[in-house]
Amino acid sequence: MDEYTLKEGFLGQKMIVLPSAIKNRVKNNPISGKFYVTDLGYFPKAHHHFRKRKKNHGDYIFIYCTEGRGQIIIDNEKTEITPNQYILIPKQLPHSYNASTEDPWSIYWMHFNGSIANDLYLRHKTTHKKNETTPFVSDRLQLFHQIFDLLKSNYTNYQLEYANILSLNFVSSFIFSKIDIPFTHHNKDNLVGAIINFLNNNINKSYKSKDIAKEFNLSVSYLHTIFKKRTGYSPIHFFNLKKIQKACEYLNFTDLSIKEVSFKIGLQDPLYFSRLFKKHMGISPKTYKNNQNHK
Repeated sequence: MDEYTLKEGFLGQKMIVLPSAIKNRVKNNPISGKFYVTDLGYFPKAHHHFRKRKKNHGDYIFIYCTEGRGQIIIDNEKTEITPNQYILIPKQLPHSYNASTEDPWSIYWMHFNGSIANDLYLRHKTTHKKNETTPFVSDRLQLFHQIFDLLKSNYTNYQLEYANILSLNFVSSFIFSKIDIPFTHHNKDNLVGAIINFLNNNINKSYKSKDIAKEFNLSVSYLHTIFKKRTGYSPIHFFNLKKIQKACEYLNFTDLSIKEVSFKIGLQDPLYFSRLFKKHMGISPKTYKNNQNHK
């Protein structure tokens, strides 16, 4: 028998297992038969999550990690999973997976099948490398919850067809994430715009690249690549420019001391602030303030 440990469930979990009669309907439907979902769910902070299956399982299994860590063993090959990594488990191979004890994962998962399922899996094998990070796109998670709500409400053919078309879109967005099309550029632009807004709204705080990457569920390298391509600067360089811009406003329009301005822009070391200011402005903050006072 398969081994399955879920304890008493996870706070906030969502899960749907379609009845066998419904599975047969979508399997034999000319639209959904090409790709259909049999089970899906979301397990947040999945403490003690463990599953082991022998080779007689009949579905492909998709798992996407958004937080924490876990491991998956497929045919005796182990893969560690961290945020913004996904994996596809093929049919018929023995496998197991479990959440980390110290840092349990949060995962979106989906079991699927259909006449194009194997071809999708083979395409995944050509486009995806082990432990590769997938860019975070919030629209994907919204799409997953839309699919979940559709399958939760009723089982009309019309609704099942649409839910499975969306499910194909969801899984395909990971498999084909590297395709350079206007849609992906649009998402990247939105993402960089969101990062810029985040930095502008947190000028009074101190962040490293890893902190910004974590905020948006990105790898540091991917954050740097998309941000520099859009702005011409690394995220930290850009953040410092914005801090200096804000410092100029304080020096221009307030009576705050140099030390107070430094604290206002999230720099706890006024000497470092003065060096950074001079690097970008060519003069010290004190000289800058005096020059403004004499205009």
